[in-house]
Amino acid sequence: MTCLLCGNILKEALSFSSLLLLKKAESLACQGCFSLFERIGEDHCPSCFKNGVSNRCQDCQFWSKEGIEVEHRALFIYNQAMKDFFSRYKFEGDFLLRKVFTKILLQELKRYKGYQFVLIPLSPKRLSDRGFNQVEGLIKETGLPYLDILEKREEKASSSKSRSERLETELPFFVKSGIEIPKKVLLIDDIYTTGTTLNRVKSLIEAAGCQKVKTFSIVR
Repeated sequence: MTCLLCGNILKEALSFSSLLLLKKAESLACQGCFSLFERIGEDHCPSCFKNGVSNRCQDCQFWSKEGIEVEHRALFIYNQAMKDFFSRYKFEGDFLLRKVFTKILLQELKRYKGYQFVLIPLSPKRLSDRGFNQVEGLIKETGLPYLDILEKREEKASSSKSRSERLETELPFFVKSGIEIPKKVLLIDDIYTTGTTLNRVKSLIEAAGCQKVKTFSIVR
């Protein structure tokens, strides 16, 4: 078997049973490649996991003034290795890369007992162009259940927006009609930048009747 990231042959072969049980999911990337993904350190914002700060960061202070208390957890820093990963996975369509973070996601998401998982959706056009929702690909690979309660209208791509544009834009997400809102939700996205998407959708779900919403991303 070869590393999904560099293509080199993995030193330790995976058995069929270990693949089924996801016991060695991290082995789908070699140790050298996986070590390039930098975990968020002990010094991080207690609210959003922004790396390198020990107190609540400016982003979280902004959201607090907006009436939103951030309760976010993230795993990795958005370094060059992670940029390269998402470039290949999201924009070049290398769907096999959804398997790279399966084991660590399983470990981390076990923290949220009693929470229903809800994924940030793509707009219909973006989903059609890309062929898959990158967040759904990552979570579906874990085998964990999730709810499909959100939709997204078409809008200008967030990657082409400035920070102020991301903060000021009208929310393109909405809750599907006729949906029963769970009491506790973990809202999941791939990347947390300013927190605009996750925190505004958090408010949307709370306004729809959810009692508790926390957020989670692979990258901060």
